[in-house]
Amino acid sequence: MSPSANPLRPQKLRRAPASPEVLSLRALNRALLERQMLLRRRKLDALDAVEHLVGMQAQVPNTPYIGLWTRLEGFLPAELAQLISDRRAVRIALMRSTIHLVSARDCLRLRSLLQPVLVRGTNGTFGRRLAGINLEELAAAGRAVFEDQPKSPISIPIQKTLSELGAHLAKRWPGRDPEALAHAIRTLVPLVQVPPRGLWGIGGRALHTTAESWLNQPLAVDPLPDEMILRYLAAFGPATVRDMQAWCGLTGLGEVAERLRPRLRTFRDERSRVLFDLPDAPRPDPDTPAPVRFLPEFDNVLLAHADRTRIVPGEHRNRMFLSGGLLQGTVLLDGFFSARWKITRQRDAATLIIQTFARLPKGERTALTEEGARLLAFAVGDVTTHKIEFKRLGG
Repeated sequence: MSPSANPLRPQKLRRAPASPEVLSLRALNRALLERQMLLRRRKLDALDAVEHLVGMQAQVPNTPYIGLWTRLEGFLPAELAQLISDRRAVRIALMRSTIHLVSARDCLRLRSLLQPVLVRGTNGTFGRRLAGINLEELAAAGRAVFEDQPKSPISIPIQKTLSELGAHLAKRWPGRDPEALAHAIRTLVPLVQVPPRGLWGIGGRALHTTAESWLNQPLAVDPLPDEMILRYLAAFGPATVRDMQAWCGLTGLGEVAERLRPRLRTFRDERSRVLFDLPDAPRPDPDTPAPVRFLPEFDNVLLAHADRTRIVPGEHRNRMFLSGGLLQGTVLLDGFFSARWKITRQRDAATLIIQTFARLPKGERTALTEEGARLLAFAVGDVTTHKIEFKRLGG
């Protein structure tokens, strides 16, 4: 018998591996709010804020302005409008195949990475209508629509609506659906929406051109998702792999999380699911007060997790979306989705309608009224009369 096997010899005890810390729902909520700049407004440039958030969902053109107003101190619409006009920020289909406002840098870094997401979305919607078409040939024809012009430093990129693009391509593929052809190009070729679309208070048709011609730079080649996931955790973590995938639309991110594990810290939620996070990311006390916040339509803070209960209570889950999949402006009370809002205009008057789901304590009603007045001053400061109305859902 070896000395080490002698049962009478004192044995060195081995410590059992420590179990990951469990984070409560409120702990996850406060971490998310802090990283989303919703616990307190920050002194930050608009471009830095957009990059920290890894883009802002923007199929409704003015929503990024409201989203930045609710997060930043002293934000003015002109700052973001100038970024778009100067081509330092662009609107392009990215995460979940939806239009996002991102920095020019992120457009070039993320578009190739998220190509599978856009392909899957187009195949799911238009696949049958594109059957039998050589997609490489279609992509080349679509790109030529925008880029077949003399190259010069002062040339203005050709701009088309998707309707115009589809009509042009239908001449080459007669009998095929122009809408499907145009949306295939939106997938196969990185198309940005150019100003005045997306400028505060101006609007305009959704004109497109290629990202490369608009930014005069090529897209990143074969980028890895690692940096994107680290940035996602900085803005939305702690998160499960399913959360990561729900946010961006990519699949197979479990391998990425495992590759990054040595650089991350892990936790568990109250259902024992593994949460990944940056070691030094803020995780405030769950009892940290959370102010009233008005969020714009389709704000990513509500959409960036497979399990949204950290910000959308289960009893309100079915109240998030209106008919047709529309997501109205939402209100956070104590950090959780608790009401909806919209602004109506009549000549020189504007009314903020706050639709609540339950009877509000006097303090919350007062806080909503005060923050609502600030929202009206920002969003419709050009009218002379502002009103705030409270309505109960269903009555």
